[in-house]
Amino acid sequence: MQTTMTDPNIKWQDITINNHQRAEQKKQTPCTLWFTGLSGAGKSTIANLVEQALYLRGHHSFLLDGDNVRHGLNQDLGFSDTDRIENVRRVGEISKLFNQSGLIVLSAFISPFRSERELVRQLHKEHHFIEVFVDTPLKDCEQRDPKGLYKKARSGEIKNFTGIDSDYEAPLNPEIHLCPGSLNAKQCAQVVIDYLIKHQFLKPMHLVSSQTSNNVRTQFSRSTN
Repeated sequence: MQTTMTDPNIKWQDITINNHQRAEQKKQTPCTLWFTGLSGAGKSTIANLVEQALYLRGHHSFLLDGDNVRHGLNQDLGFSDTDRIENVRRVGEISKLFNQSGLIVLSAFISPFRSERELVRQLHKEHHFIEVFVDTPLKDCEQRDPKGLYKKARSGEIKNFTGIDSDYEAPLNPEIHLCPGSLNAKQCAQVVIDYLIKHQFLKPMHLVSSQTSNNVRTQFSRSTN
């Protein structure tokens, strides 16, 4: 990521309400779930299911999707290595700000370079950046090709496409390693929820109100069948 010097005339403005108070108001522990993997790996699908589960548990969250962000905030960026780095930098800063507001953030981005993902990790409070590697092999992603992008990349219509003519650097030690080839999307989402419970970002189901618990079991099951 590129770094720039802050203008010395720009001073930090103190704010009365702090991050702990914002999180306490929402009765949750904020974190960022960073879903990384090839195009077509299932990042957005799994992240969407996780957010549904969080919503049904009564949690406050926001899902940042790679394509959606490029419709607005990052619409000025292309797919060169430089632009990909800037894309991740901006989303990392947004994720940090949303964390500071008390939200659980789900970011679903190819984010192909280890160094940039590590810098996003450094923006966050220790242990509150959770790297989720959606480890779908290239051949499976290309076979799925839900948006027809691999076909266009193979034909040369799209340049700098990750996995074809642009590198993807797989995580070395992700907090969560998902293998959609052996688990379906619903099961992958449950792995993420189980991780959040184990590490005390979420309460176990028996500590959730009975009505919320019933809603989670019924609605989450219904939404993934």
